[in-house]
Amino acid sequence: MQIKGRPEYKSKPSPLTCAPETTVLAAAKLMANKNYGSIVIVNDKNEVLGLMTERDIFRRVVAEELDPSITVVSEIMTSEIRTAKETDKLSDWLRIMSNERFRRLPVVDSDNRLVSVMSQGDFVSYTWPQLVAQTKEKISNNFQIFLIVSSILVYTLILLVIVPAFIR
Repeated sequence: MQIKGRPEYKSKPSPLTCAPETTVLAAAKLMANKNYGSIVIVNDKNEVLGLMTERDIFRRVVAEELDPSITVVSEIMTSEIRTAKETDKLSDWLRIMSNERFRRLPVVDSDNRLVSVMSQGDFVSYTWPQLVAQTKEKISNNFQIFLIVSSILVYTLILLVIVPAFIR
């Protein structure tokens, strides 16, 4: 399933964004007011330049004893981030995010403008019912094979263990 095909995708709130010259303090206040764990840094065309998370603030500002009122987000943001297209498959990105260990994925349109931000948790909750359904389908499709293999194993067990015990 494509990212844009999920009903939940259309109802997600607009991503929280700021310009690269925004101070960390101002961006952190925006994040706190909206209860967001991250903010996407965009240019004037709404193209993604980077991402700043609570962890970035903690590690790159607080731990380094920088002044958040004069430090700008472009100095501490993660600038090498992956972006997805609305037409990409959910399952592909869930695998990539799990393997590469990142939690937030900006989604861009065909002009590379920010449309949404999906979290790893979003993908898991969106794909979980689908995975359960696929598992049930595989089990039901292979049930006859399971019965045949089980019968052969039981018959073999009888021939190898039980019958020789009666012959002695």
